[in-house]
Amino acid sequence: MLTASAAIFLAIAGYAALCAAQPFGTCRKCSGAGRAIRVNRRGRVKVGKPCRRCRGHGRRLRIGRRLHNHARRIHHGGAR
Repeated sequence: MLTASAAIFLAIAGYAALCAAQPFGTCRKCSGAGRAIRVNRRGRVKVGKPCRRCRGHGRRLRIGRRLHNHARRIHHGGAR
């Protein structure tokens, strides 16, 4: 039980360190390209519209960083 708790704590601490060091990750929808890339039947690459999730940047804010920013805003608003 203690080993499992330590492993979970280390995983959470590692993810928190990752969110602090690199707050943006690649978009999962466009794989960081910023645009929808498709291959048509003839094998040619077709570049589509900008990705709706990342708005064409190819990077998205990580969930952990989004939670950190939200908690920081709540604390800042309550500490005034």
